[in-house]
Amino acid sequence: MIMKRIRNLRFSLCGNYLERYEQELAIFETDFGRLCLLAAILFLFAVVPFISGPYTLYLLIIIAITSIAALGLNILVGFTGQLSLGHGAFFGVGAYAAAILATDYNFPFIVSVLAAGFITAIVGIGFGLPSGRLKGLYLTIATLAGQFIIEHVLVHWESVTKGVRGIVLPPPTIFGFYLDGDVAYFYVTFIALVLMAFIAVNIMRSRYGRAFVAIRDNDRAAEGMGIPIFPYKLLSFAISSFYAGFAGALWAYYMVSITAEPFTLTLSVEFIAMIIIGGLGSIPGAIFGATFITMLNEILRLFTQFLMTAPFMSGIELTLAPLRELAFGLAIVLFIIFEPRGLAEIWRIVKSNFRLWPFSY
Repeated sequence: MIMKRIRNLRFSLCGNYLERYEQELAIFETDFGRLCLLAAILFLFAVVPFISGPYTLYLLIIIAITSIAALGLNILVGFTGQLSLGHGAFFGVGAYAAAILATDYNFPFIVSVLAAGFITAIVGIGFGLPSGRLKGLYLTIATLAGQFIIEHVLVHWESVTKGVRGIVLPPPTIFGFYLDGDVAYFYVTFIALVLMAFIAVNIMRSRYGRAFVAIRDNDRAAEGMGIPIFPYKLLSFAISSFYAGFAGALWAYYMVSITAEPFTLTLSVEFIAMIIIGGLGSIPGAIFGATFITMLNEILRLFTQFLMTAPFMSGIELTLAPLRELAFGLAIVLFIIFEPRGLAEIWRIVKSNFRLWPFSY
């Protein structure tokens, strides 16, 4: 028995020797991983809301919402290999769908958020139709055109979207209880994030996820294996758009009042930066990337405010947009050069060092 355990330990340190498909499909390799995740979730829900101030809670809520949207984009880009520059517009479709359903049709909070996700999924399928004949740069240009089309509709379809006046949403309620504070909305957004991350993990463990990866690696080989490429590409667009619309609806309720101004190409580029910096084809990487970009945005905002109030900057106009674009571009380039797999790979290395200590392999 002792020799068997030593042999299994040696195998686990030197390679990945699996004997059953169930072992490969397992989310956690060890019970220790399950316990660590459970402890992290308990700390997140039982401790963090009560030791955080309003500003910290605001940042955490934004991180949770953007993480959900980044998860969807990573399924499309990182796992399926279909580059999209319209994710920010789909985020806006979800926000406006929830706002219209809540104000014009009195939909409750949960129903309007879910319905916004499904409406955005339908829109995403429509803009994913070119993926049947286009790929690579041409598909990217098609999704970019979708970004501009949706932007134009959100601004100029005034009878529905109210144009530049925007829409003011009613306070969200769940089973008659008002979510009237950041603590309550913190629980809503992070419960949603945990559920959506769990769904994403299980999608990638299913035959649909394996088909997405096969299409990403070699679409011709995948078609030769009997995978219908076009339906799976549309499914990937639908799932990605659902995540974006769901996150956009949560964002709209949290912001209370929305206009079409935030849902520009810049937001789509931010989502692309999140999954590149976090790690393409990684569920935790989407969350890491969303956290990194949200914190980078906040640091740049504070830095810009400091420069604007500094005496040596008097008389000099300074805006956040060029500084943000420079920082995003520099961060993406540095990660591509020094760590192409993103923050998820750094996290994997850290975990491996703890698991294999004191050995170096």
